[in-house]
Amino acid sequence: MEKRRVRVWISGRVQGVFFRAYTYEAARLIGVAGCVRNLPGGKVEAVFEGDAEKVGKMIEWCQEGSPLSRVDNVEVLEEAYSGDFNKFEITH
Repeated sequence: MEKRRVRVWISGRVQGVFFRAYTYEAARLIGVAGCVRNLPGGKVEAVFEGDAEKVGKMIEWCQEGSPLSRVDNVEVLEEAYSGDFNKFEITH
């Protein structure tokens, strides 16, 4: 299976609406590793690593977001797969 790593920035109403918690649950269900955190200025940043197809599903999930969020934009940066993560976590 092809491995993939992406860094994404999600903008809109994505802080204070449990976006990180829902991202955490989605990543665990889909089966990718990485992390998610709030950024100053209101964006959320996430890194997803794992099977390329599953990483693609997480990017799609980010475009929808959590039930209370409003996603205006998702920026995706492809990075070299490194295997740095063995689980998904919320960071601060």
